[in-house]
Amino acid sequence: MNDGTLASRSSRERLRLFKDKCFTVTMTIGGFAVILAILLIFFYLLYVVAPLFKGAGITSDGVRQLSRNGVGVLVASDEYAEVGQEISAAGRFRFFELATGRDLGNGAVLQDESTEASVVAAGAPSAQAILAGTADGRVQLAQTHYDVSYPEGSRVITPQLIYSYGDQPLRLTEDGSSLRLITGQVGEDEASVAGVSANGQLTLLHLERQTSFLDDEITVNESRAIVDIEGEDVTQLAIDVEQQRLFVVSDATVLSMYDITRKDDPVLLDRTAVVAPGSRVTALALLSGGLSLIIGDDQGRLKQWFPVRDAQNNYALQQARELPAMDSAIALIAPEHFRKGFAALDIGGSIALYHATASRQLVSHAVSLKAPTGMSFAPRADAVVVINAAGDYETFRIDNPHPEVSWQALWGKVWYESREQPEFIWQSSSASAAFEPKFSLTPLTFGTLKASFYSMLFAIPIAVLGAVYTAYFMSPGMRAAVKPSIEIMAALPTVILGFLAGLWLAALVEQYLVGFVLMPLLVPLIVVLSAYLWQRAPARLQNITPDGWEAALLIPVVMFALWASLALGSVIETQALDGSATQWLHDRFGISYDQRNSLVVGLAIGFAVIPTIFTISEDAVFSVPRSLTMGSLALGATPWQTAVRVVLLTASPGIFSAIMIGMGRAVGETMIVLMATGNTPIMDLSIFQGFRALSANIAVEMPESEVDSTHYRILFVAALVLFMATFAVNTLAEVVRQRLRRKYASL
Repeated sequence: MNDGTLASRSSRERLRLFKDKCFTVTMTIGGFAVILAILLIFFYLLYVVAPLFKGAGITSDGVRQLSRNGVGVLVASDEYAEVGQEISAAGRFRFFELATGRDLGNGAVLQDESTEASVVAAGAPSAQAILAGTADGRVQLAQTHYDVSYPEGSRVITPQLIYSYGDQPLRLTEDGSSLRLITGQVGEDEASVAGVSANGQLTLLHLERQTSFLDDEITVNESRAIVDIEGEDVTQLAIDVEQQRLFVVSDATVLSMYDITRKDDPVLLDRTAVVAPGSRVTALALLSGGLSLIIGDDQGRLKQWFPVRDAQNNYALQQARELPAMDSAIALIAPEHFRKGFAALDIGGSIALYHATASRQLVSHAVSLKAPTGMSFAPRADAVVVINAAGDYETFRIDNPHPEVSWQALWGKVWYESREQPEFIWQSSSASAAFEPKFSLTPLTFGTLKASFYSMLFAIPIAVLGAVYTAYFMSPGMRAAVKPSIEIMAALPTVILGFLAGLWLAALVEQYLVGFVLMPLLVPLIVVLSAYLWQRAPARLQNITPDGWEAALLIPVVMFALWASLALGSVIETQALDGSATQWLHDRFGISYDQRNSLVVGLAIGFAVIPTIFTISEDAVFSVPRSLTMGSLALGATPWQTAVRVVLLTASPGIFSAIMIGMGRAVGETMIVLMATGNTPIMDLSIFQGFRALSANIAVEMPESEVDSTHYRILFVAALVLFMATFAVNTLAEVVRQRLRRKYASL
């Protein structure tokens, strides 16, 4: 009997130890799995983000020789950087294979091959336009076109020149004097050309194509205007892509901007010196889109200028930034076709890649070619071709997928084109191919913090004070009903809360704005007044309610207080605020009211995080040993003194953890912020304005972003910021919690 009992106990003990061992192993594996999963998420985010900061690369294919074609001054290439085009100063063109230099055809831009050009120029790179001026004051417009076909599965590129505005030169100067400087833009329906003649006269020619509806006959209408340059020596010319502004550099120092919207009446808008005294402008180019000018001088400095609207709605030239300088005078500037990047080449034989928005030099490389005269980007910005007068050329292969990214572009104020001053802006896309991406994460981070602040401002007092009352003052029976009811609130889908906040609560807050503002003042006042009256009530009436159930009597009181706040708010709005609080705020203080604003989001997210904070805080308070509270009461402390000086201090580690977990929930909230804020990425502390948070921005834009694009990877940067912020908050919470536990462990 004793042996059997001992054997039975030994068997049960071994089984218990085996279960304990299995539980320990399972928990250990689970813990390590959680840590591993977090690390994998972190490293995956880093893996996606890392290419943004890889930097640009540039390699040379070496110098190659072309057959003699005159003095080469312009160069271009096709979309695939396989076919190059050289244009000589006399207007002769030649197509050639970039990889080998093999001739693919040649001819003259001017259809009359007996006439040589006196000057040639190129329009915007994206339009592939060529302008050739003659010694008798005429100009020929042409465009390069590349036909791409795939016979037998291999790509074949056939280059040619097309003449949309006629194959004969058009008269530019009235007196037939020779053209020495020319610029222009060629569009589908209109073209603008500006030229400086040998006698110093600046003439503007505008062409407009009209197609007859009857016989599809094309008619080109011409208009000319003389631009007053006050006899100054013009050294540089440029017309923007929209053909609305003409930029003129005089005496290699002064930049003038003309409004040419009315082609027959150019108007001077602004004139200013763009280089330091003693310096000279040596190169000028318009960035993609035609809004910004990059100006290089003989000291190697590079500056970005663009028109800015002043307080009187007039445009004036403004230097937006100065980019890192090169070692010697700038000889050539070549803009990218569709981004705000460009290449600069100095007379010392160095080529450098820049990005204007990022305000940095990306990479530089030595040029083997002697005395370059022309340079251009391939349309995909994956190659740069440089040519010299002797017919030599050098091709540089470019690896530069994310030039827009820099610390300044992501977190600092950036002066974007057409803006009045540097700003924090998030605007990732546009219908324009020449759009300047605005990838500032600062307004999104601001919106995330704003949402967290207002939601926690609403949730913490209600959740923590409710938890203390429920755990310490409420009767067990009522606590058994209240706590599960609040915990069930955590199961509400946030998409439902966001839907209700955006469509119902937002409209309600706008209608009863004054009432909602009164609630934090009036509701506590009425509750305190009710408690005071209850204390003054007859003992016979007080004894009707069992101890710990007094909170049930507050339900109608709180409902009455809420109703009274809304009713009183309506009266105040009608009598004192001209019937509309939102309009009164705008008229009196200039405060705009957005229906989906921070107040609505604070209420909605606060409602979502209250169950989390309440549950953890209530458990922490309820876990305070009864011996501490009973001892405090026995020493003469009142229940409230015990709650404040003993219970709260002892439970403070758990309460702090609850607040931090609730904050983490608020920081990462997506659907409520997405549906109830208006998603405007602005930085405004006003509680009546909306915002856009990091999490909502990821949810909105990730489905539309191109995989591995800069936009796509920056969204992962936003996710990494959220991840690290949550990690930092949780780490800080744990450190503080441990210190609080050690500090109050003796209680």
